[in-house]
Amino acid sequence: MIRTSLFVAAAILGVATVQAADIDSYKHSIEQWQAGRVERLTAPDGWLSLIGLEWLKDGTNRVGSAADNDIVLSAGPAHLGVVTLAQDGSMRIVLDKDSGATIDGKAVTEAALVDDLHAGADAAPTKVAFGSASFYVIDRDGRKGLRVKDTQAPTRQHFLGIDTFPIDPSWRIEATWVPAQPGETLEMGSVIGTIDKYPVPGKLEFTRDGKHFEILPVIEVPGDAQYFIVFADRTSGKETYGAARFLYIDPPKDGKVVLDFNKAYNPPCAFTPFATCPLAPPENRLDLRVTAGEKNYRGSNH
Repeated sequence: MIRTSLFVAAAILGVATVQAADIDSYKHSIEQWQAGRVERLTAPDGWLSLIGLEWLKDGTNRVGSAADNDIVLSAGPAHLGVVTLAQDGSMRIVLDKDSGATIDGKAVTEAALVDDLHAGADAAPTKVAFGSASFYVIDRDGRKGLRVKDTQAPTRQHFLGIDTFPIDPSWRIEATWVPAQPGETLEMGSVIGTIDKYPVPGKLEFTRDGKHFEILPVIEVPGDAQYFIVFADRTSGKETYGAARFLYIDPPKDGKVVLDFNKAYNPPCAFTPFATCPLAPPENRLDLRVTAGEKNYRGSNH
């Protein structure tokens, strides 16, 4: 009888030990993911380095830090050069002879500018660099703007870190995958007022606290290995960033998808006013408090 009891106790202890080890391993993996997230965010060209988003007007745009420019930068030479935006959307920059700037790392005086939309998946937009700062052109719904970065940006130099909810394995949810109808799309607005349509590969269905929920991932960039989710919940605008949080998932396997809210993170707009983030669509506003992932950034002042 005593031996039997000891065996049962040992077996129970063994199971508990394995479960604890699994939980510790899982928490460690999330901590590693969070560390990588901070590393990417604080990189010299990460989102914290943004210091400007300046929209181009048709025709000539004089660019520099002096007040007499059409576009006044917060860093760089007084007169950097002139960016010309043609009616067909093509752009060209002519640098001022004393700017000291480079174009794609080369000491040339002028060049065509290729924006992020037209650079292609395997190439980068044209980069104009000057001192610790640089810019490239973004295209948002036909509007062209200079995305300006600086390795010495105050947001990067005075980063306060990321606050998160405690890592909770119960928020690693196995969801059921429901394939989408061919051609299905999801409209998402953005903080700059644009509306974009994204292909929807399927729908995720899951249960939490005895209630049924659905959420729609999208294909952010054709060919990406993961699907992208933009969502809000009942913590949004309170404990978490109001506009949305982001989450990536792997494609379904055997009709299931792992939905790990411990990896839910803030969009760039939570840290800088110079980003162009999507907003959570109505379809992805969960009537649920998702107490996992990143909280509001305490250093936000916008």
